[in-house]
Amino acid sequence: MLTLLLKGYLLGWSVAWPPGPINAEMLRRGLTRGFWSAWAVGLGACAGDFGWALAVALGAGALLERLPALRPVLGVVSVALLLFLTWTFGRGAWRAWRDRHTAPATDAKASLGRFDSSHGGFLLGLTMALSSPWNIAFWLAVIGAQSNERQTLPGAGGSLVLACAVLAGALTWGWLFCGMVRLGARRFARPGWLAGTQALTAALMLAFAVRAAMRLAGGGAGG
Repeated sequence: MLTLLLKGYLLGWSVAWPPGPINAEMLRRGLTRGFWSAWAVGLGACAGDFGWALAVALGAGALLERLPALRPVLGVVSVALLLFLTWTFGRGAWRAWRDRHTAPATDAKASLGRFDSSHGGFLLGLTMALSSPWNIAFWLAVIGAQSNERQTLPGAGGSLVLACAVLAGALTWGWLFCGMVRLGARRFARPGWLAGTQALTAALMLAFAVRAAMRLAGGGAGG
């Protein structure tokens, strides 16, 4: 159970902190309107991540329970997606590092007026998290890899635990990020931050890919 909680927390953190439209909007709001306006967007995004994590975990668990022969197929798909995410984040880190001496990253475009309230910010973050194709690929990859390990997701209870740990990781990052922006740490919008976060996320995705590939090579045995 502790291992499951730690994996979920790391996944929640890793999906939340790489640069993207959600963090850009949180940064814009934090610099112009304060902590709570930015935090509303973060809360909405965390709710979306929780929904994706729970839905994919429940779906993968139910599918493997009915059709256990699909376990190696899901494993291969997960490894492929994890390697794709590794390449994507690694390429982003390299480009950010290569361009580190250029102008700092610009803020996101101002959101529409109807999303300027805290309630609207929550809906904006939720919509962005739920509709992002990268989020779909991310959760299919990492949850699929975890589901492929026997006893990792023991039914609906394990799926809920994993999703809650994901939520905790995403919430932790969102709170810290909004707080740092509120305190004036504007360097988090610069290329060095972009490169570092994407490089670390790429390393985590690669670690999951290697672990999943090793289990596939060993026939899925072991805990």
